[in-house]
Amino acid sequence: MKISKYITLFFLLLETVSFAQDDPEKTKVSVESGYLEVKPEFPDAIIYTKDNSGQVYILHEGVEMWCDQAYVYLKDNFVKAYGKVRIMQGDTVSMRSKYAEYNGNTQFAFASGDVVLTEPKTTLRTDTLYFDRIKQQAFYRSGGTVRDTASTLTSRIGRYYANSKKYQFLSKVKIVNPKYTVNSEQLDFYSESGGAYLYGESTIVSETSTVYCERGYYNTRTDKGYFVKNSRVDYNNRILYGDSIYFDRNTSFASATNNIRVLDTINRSIIRGHYAEVYREKDSVFITKRAVAVTLRDNDSIYVHADTLRVTGKPENRIIRGFYRARMFKRGVPPDEPTSGKCDSIFVDQKAGITKLLRNPILWSGENQMTGDTIHILSNSETEKLDTLKVFNNAFLVQKDSAGYNQVKGERLIGLFTNNELDTVNIIKNTEVIYFSRNDKQELVGINNTVSSSIQMYLEAQQITGIRFNKQAKGKVYPPSQLPENARILPGFIWRGDERLFEVKDLFKGKPAPLLPKIKGIPLPEDEGEFFDDIPEEDIELPEASKLRAKDLQNRKADPKAETRDNIEEDEGGG
Repeated sequence: MKISKYITLFFLLLETVSFAQDDPEKTKVSVESGYLEVKPEFPDAIIYTKDNSGQVYILHEGVEMWCDQAYVYLKDNFVKAYGKVRIMQGDTVSMRSKYAEYNGNTQFAFASGDVVLTEPKTTLRTDTLYFDRIKQQAFYRSGGTVRDTASTLTSRIGRYYANSKKYQFLSKVKIVNPKYTVNSEQLDFYSESGGAYLYGESTIVSETSTVYCERGYYNTRTDKGYFVKNSRVDYNNRILYGDSIYFDRNTSFASATNNIRVLDTINRSIIRGHYAEVYREKDSVFITKRAVAVTLRDNDSIYVHADTLRVTGKPENRIIRGFYRARMFKRGVPPDEPTSGKCDSIFVDQKAGITKLLRNPILWSGENQMTGDTIHILSNSETEKLDTLKVFNNAFLVQKDSAGYNQVKGERLIGLFTNNELDTVNIIKNTEVIYFSRNDKQELVGINNTVSSSIQMYLEAQQITGIRFNKQAKGKVYPPSQLPENARILPGFIWRGDERLFEVKDLFKGKPAPLLPKIKGIPLPEDEGEFFDDIPEEDIELPEASKLRAKDLQNRKADPKAETRDNIEEDEGGG
């Protein structure tokens, strides 16, 4: 029996040498250790089994393989490995499984049964894995899980690029982290950095926020991200939209650039601009570059604009502050009689229903122009209608008349609204009036110039219809011909009707359009082709002993391919 066994091995070795000489370019698989045996039922295979010295050990061009038992097919330069299989490539990539095949001619490996692929910072687990040493890529289509230091990634189909240490997940991708969950149509994950590139409809959901984008980058280890293409961040009561959004989970901070919208879902308001910063924990929003806050009140919208807007406070106590060249606008009834204003800075307390125009304020209510040191506008918190107007110090009301200007000045002005129209005005302390009196036919009958301790005026459809003087000191009604032009203007009079806002776009009148930065896009996923070469099934060469079928080594229509430039816009906008 021993003589017969050695003769068989001698002829097998001769056959190996002969095959190597016939095809010198193919390096043969080398078995370095293991108990050797030949079984008649496997005439084409030499069988190696682990012995007391350890597992079967196999080498091929830098690849090392260990297993409990190996079937080596010399003619095909092919190995089938069973039991605690481990394949190592260098010092970085290791694969374990219950079963594996390795083709020395094509340098293609196949593993099945509790497959684990390990590299320095991640571990891939799947049921079936294909590995192409020439391409330095691995592929699975039966579902897989990748664990790294911070997260767990799962997908039905995945691909690993050993050279770039990149995982490409192509179907039903999910990342689970103790702090959040990511879902994406396609995701490229770099194991060295922990960076994930998201393509297609993607979400990052946590207890405090939800991020949505259709292209973006998120670092799973630093918890910082950058999102473009229909991106938004939902902070429960605020939603931030922008052409691009930067997000830092550690500080609960987000910033957005170009075409910004911040939606306040509780207070029915929205802020627009081209640069914004949101601090969730501080309930603070900073926005600039054509910043405008729009609040829905009484089925209409109130617009507040300034070079910079800052919104602070919990939803029930929202405060809006506008700094530098502030303006406000509210449509009127009829629409050509709006309420609008200008000042250096503006303050809005949404809960209290008060708007303060500070430093050089001016307010137009219909045809009435009002100025003073400070102007307050109060709204009824229940009806959301305009209620009261207060002008403090150096109050001045002017209304243009065809013959001149109706004017009232005093130390303080208090106006009352009905259905958002100013109908009563009280001027208090050291008041003086210039008023062009007309009869029922609107004919000018005289010019009233009176000084009084206080004056009350009545308006209908924004026009003065009556005046009542309290403790009148002096004054009279002059015939138009007897009051010279220079006496028809009160001290401090300034007419600024050309600055009045008649429509929403006038909020930006006289201000240059902001220069918007070019948005830096997220790199497109590389089109690296399919994992399997496009070879007809009948032309695929497989060792007869392989468990694989030719159709297993073909790309399937059910296997999604990485997105290409044909279906993802390359330019992210901006400019």
